[in-house]
Amino acid sequence: MSLRLTSRAFQNEGVIPEKYTKLGGNISPPLSWTGVPVGTTSLALIVDDPDAPSGAFVHWLVYGIPPGTTELREHQQPVGNIGNGARQGVNGFGGPGYGGPQPPSGTHRYIFHLYALDTDTDMPAGLSRQELDGAIEDHVIEETQLMGRYQHRSGTGSMHRRAER
Repeated sequence: MSLRLTSRAFQNEGVIPEKYTKLGGNISPPLSWTGVPVGTTSLALIVDDPDAPSGAFVHWLVYGIPPGTTELREHQQPVGNIGNGARQGVNGFGGPGYGGPQPPSGTHRYIFHLYALDTDTDMPAGLSRQELDGAIEDHVIEETQLMGRYQHRSGTGSMHRRAER
């Protein structure tokens, strides 16, 4: 079975509902997965916006997810440790946990990358994207992606622009 990531909040390549955006509630969407490969020791989730003006803007880092876990429930709290040993890193807005879409202009893609790893990162909460990338490098067994889109609404992009400078 192949690793597969889905959300009941939006379809792959679909529109992310306002509720899950920075100004619409900043609630993390529900995610679930199947097909975790044999030999997986932990899972990691990285959510980024590859269309951001400054390059890939990080919206969410979760790592140390036990391999028997099959979901991240909606509205994960912005704290370092979220239970079951899973930990959250620092998003591009500078805080822990999920930071929802808020593109400065136009329509952006938000890529939810789920990695099956042959190691537990064994790193504390609060990692940066670079630290997490270094910890999982050479440990990815399999990766899957879910992509959602969100379009800029006039007057809502100023906070995102400030965060990306």
